[in-house]
Amino acid sequence: MTAEEDRSLRDEVVDLARALPGPLRRLTVRSGNRAVEVEWATDTLPAAAAPAPVPGGLQAVASPPTAVPDPPEEAPEVPEGTVAVRAPLVGTFYAAPSPGAEPFVRVGDEVETGQTLGIVEAMKLMNPIVADSAGVVAEIRVGDAESVEYDQVLLLLRPPGGPR
Repeated sequence: MTAEEDRSLRDEVVDLARALPGPLRRLTVRSGNRAVEVEWATDTLPAAAAPAPVPGGLQAVASPPTAVPDPPEEAPEVPEGTVAVRAPLVGTFYAAPSPGAEPFVRVGDEVETGQTLGIVEAMKLMNPIVADSAGVVAEIRVGDAESVEYDQVLLLLRPPGGPR
């Protein structure tokens, strides 16, 4: 295929993409034997909408709409009545001050404001995770030596005096 034929095919594909009645979802172009496959979102199209033919014989064909199932209802990240303690940075969470030592906290422990709940190691720096408020440890969501992301919920606290 010559450079002029390549340019012509490219121009035809651009014209075809512009003629689509919906947002472009997928475009495949082959130069040998001139194959073009185009897919666009049809869920926003009126039933009678169809792309205009493009000079040069290229034709787009709409893919059948796919049924998109409703996403399952997810449990809230932070259940009502609890307070999340989140990772302040990306790193490795440690539940104890050293290997083999007792963990800083366990589920059911009462904690005070400022108490260390764990450590996140990042770039060889140990960053203590401290309680911003008093409460009872309701759930620990990460394991010892597990990688954590910024803002990931590490554990949940229930305010003091609440249900356990």
